[in-house]
Amino acid sequence: MIFPDFLKAGDYIGVTAVSDGVSDELDKIRFNNAREKLAKRGINTVFTEDVFTVSEYGKSADGLTRAKQFNSLFNDDRIKGIISAKGGNFLNEMLEYVDFEKIKRYPKWFQGFSDNTCLTHVLTTKYDIASIYGSNFSEFGMEDWHKSVDYNFDILTGKNVVQKSFDKYQDGFKDRITGLEGYSENRDVCWKIDDNTLKKTDKITVGGRLVGGCLDVLLFLQGTRYDGTEEFINNYKDDGIIWYLESFESSAESMMMNMWKLRELGWFEGAKAIMFGRELFYRNSMDIEYEKAVMYALEKLSIPVIFNCDFGHLGPRFTVINGAKAKLTVDKNKGELSYM
Repeated sequence: MIFPDFLKAGDYIGVTAVSDGVSDELDKIRFNNAREKLAKRGINTVFTEDVFTVSEYGKSADGLTRAKQFNSLFNDDRIKGIISAKGGNFLNEMLEYVDFEKIKRYPKWFQGFSDNTCLTHVLTTKYDIASIYGSNFSEFGMEDWHKSVDYNFDILTGKNVVQKSFDKYQDGFKDRITGLEGYSENRDVCWKIDDNTLKKTDKITVGGRLVGGCLDVLLFLQGTRYDGTEEFINNYKDDGIIWYLESFESSAESMMMNMWKLRELGWFEGAKAIMFGRELFYRNSMDIEYEKAVMYALEKLSIPVIFNCDFGHLGPRFTVINGAKAKLTVDKNKGELSYM
């Protein structure tokens, strides 16, 4: 696994809109504040041309243009890391234009979540480059950084942080007034171990390579030329695999069938545990709880499955180094993630 150099004082990061851009005035205030706050910590920021552009269908630009801007950051020797401006729906359109071979020769950290799984998963499973499944650039713009943002900055700068589950999370979207708000944490964080494992123990400690991302994206990447999942599993099966998965939206039916599909494809071979982040939208027309829908197919694996973990669309979220060896500990309703 190739690990890019961590950031140090004086380095630059590039922010680019590989999926959607931001155009709301409050978002612009937040982005500029993020740049200022990072500068105070010694990290400079460069915005590519279409960060503040939104075109048709929620894209910052066409796929070729987005890829050129992304590629340009690998041609800039100042840039040591890249953070996505935002998620969206159509990052896949740029994949055919990305210069992955050059990226492998001159790797840099790429961070983002949701639609950015198109890049984090491909970089790690297909090209063996560690990436970061974590907050998009906006979170650095809150005036008072949440502990999760401190975790993120520390990990980007090479500190071996033990991330501990948070006390509260924000359940849903909240309107901003100034653009600089932090999370509106209104629900208790409560990690949940699957019932079968709980019959044996309420504490889990496992180690393995992290892989995963947004399930919505992983499902349409599966089987394409950009999907290196099976190769990744084969290469690192001796380390064991810890999957982390979350969705923007799903239903009981889709979750049941999709988990069955991935199990049958062998995605969970060698898995030591599977973590599920908090889901934003879950449609429950069949009156089947999320956990039961997941376990419909995963129960046969006889490995720990943990729900409501601190990553995904309902922040705050952990900074997950995709491809890294990690130790996961779950004790009753709290969890820790550290890198080995």
